[in-house]
Amino acid sequence: MIERDRWLLPEGIDEVLPHQAQHLEQLRRRLLDLFRRWGYDLVVPPFIEYLESLLTGAGNDLGLQTFKLTDQLSGRLMGVRADMTPQVARIEAHRLQREEPVRLCYLGTVLRTVSDGFASSRSPLQLGAELYGHQGIEADIEALCLMLETLAAAGLRDVHLDVGHVGIFRGLARRAGLNPAQETELFDLLQRKARTEIDSYLSDLAIAAELRTMIARLPILNGGIEVLGTAAEVLHDAGDDVLDALSNLQAIASAAAEHLPRVPLYYDLAELRGYHYKTGVVFAAFVPGCGQEVARGGRYDDIGAVFGRARPATGFSTDLKLLMKLGSKPAADAAGGIFAPAGSDAGLRARIGELRAAGERVIQALPGQKGDAAAMGCDRELQRQGAAWQPVVLEKDH
Repeated sequence: MIERDRWLLPEGIDEVLPHQAQHLEQLRRRLLDLFRRWGYDLVVPPFIEYLESLLTGAGNDLGLQTFKLTDQLSGRLMGVRADMTPQVARIEAHRLQREEPVRLCYLGTVLRTVSDGFASSRSPLQLGAELYGHQGIEADIEALCLMLETLAAAGLRDVHLDVGHVGIFRGLARRAGLNPAQETELFDLLQRKARTEIDSYLSDLAIAAELRTMIARLPILNGGIEVLGTAAEVLHDAGDDVLDALSNLQAIASAAAEHLPRVPLYYDLAELRGYHYKTGVVFAAFVPGCGQEVARGGRYDDIGAVFGRARPATGFSTDLKLLMKLGSKPAADAAGGIFAPAGSDAGLRARIGELRAAGERVIQALPGQKGDAAAMGCDRELQRQGAAWQPVVLEKDH
């Protein structure tokens, strides 16, 4: 590698510079405090685990996104986390083992072999909240409301939601007797809303005509809440599991309209984010000017079964760095700091300590350094006035 290329970072791997890092830290504190006020306890899972723990439950979708390596101590295969959801599920199921509803939140870097859409980053700072132990729609609505409050606290405006339910397509696929390969193929076509290809593919399958029609209609069953009424007519003979899923979605839609009256809700029965591990409602948040979701979530019951406890679960996640990029910018810091002269004078050292203890940012000059107070980002300078050291506001150049 040539010398001048040593500063390059891998594609999709980014770093945060000082002015952004300060904003990021302020946002981190604000959002974790928000989660605490809602009763969500912070957990900090490890950055690396044995692979079988990471690729269970929600992790089944993550095999291609996970960096793998061999543990030199045990010889076992390990993975660098690409998603913190399976880790939090393991903590809830195996370490906590509570009977009451459990609310957990988390924040940490994840590493992915390929980007999954959040700002094209392969190292997002994943922030999320999970609610375990309650099957009702009230838990789903809480996750939705907390997600929207999170986005509002980050300064995102004009948020709208896409809402779907994986149980509808899953039930139709089961009733049609599709094998896993056929179900996967149809899933991919539905994600692209490739209606011509869907019709062509369905015509080659040996399934009842009415089921073929129901599946083919899924890509066009999208819009406002009225689309759920249309879906009830289209799917009236789809079977109990499909109708139960649709009824669940209708109940969530009614509750969402009550709790979130000013948030535009868009229902899409071909919306299948996280299909391979989600079990119920799925949702994603979008804002104008950004062509990808800024947060996503849904229900994924029994995710903890492989860890010994199957519990209902719902929640959401987002990327803190993406929220920083899209949200409102913090007000400029009026007090950039105090520049203190070099020296080991006891009074000077004591005064610097007092100011720092009071919350001031104090930078002491180093002997012979280049750069004055302004160059060091300070708007005041510590000057001796008689026997005391006092901060003096610097005159601004005009």
